[in-house]
Amino acid sequence: MRAKATWQGNMAFTGTADSGFEIHMDAKKEVGGEGSGFVPMELMAVSLAGCTAMDVISILRKKRQDVTAFEVSVHAPRAQEHPKVFTSATIDYLVSGHNIDEKAVLRAIQLTVESYCPVQAMMGKVIPIDFHYQIFEELEGERMLVMEGVYSTPLAV
Repeated sequence: MRAKATWQGNMAFTGTADSGFEIHMDAKKEVGGEGSGFVPMELMAVSLAGCTAMDVISILRKKRQDVTAFEVSVHAPRAQEHPKVFTSATIDYLVSGHNIDEKAVLRAIQLTVESYCPVQAMMGKVIPIDFHYQIFEELEGERMLVMEGVYSTPLAV
């Protein structure tokens, strides 16, 4: 894979990769940018959310779960000192649908954590990552929380 960042002036860059898509990056105003695009650390968090989200929704669909809405959020606090790396991450999976099976959600999370998501595999080598989930029942346009929990990786024996 190849990726590049091309300077657009001031602190703005256009990022491209093999796919040919472009993304605008910029620094925040307080550090000399215009605040007109993603900052690189945001892209790392978005990459983590997107990678695991694609795995989990794919697995839930294969398991024939009736998912009507799905969201993955990442909370990643940063160190106070430069280079201000992530110090940990919490991934929240919010699954809405009809009769969603908790075991299917847990298995999907297990597979993304242990086998499929390369972003999580890399980041998990340098920071602790926690995995939380909430399952909502979709009822006539409303959703009701029916289950929530934490996925824990099995202990090595």
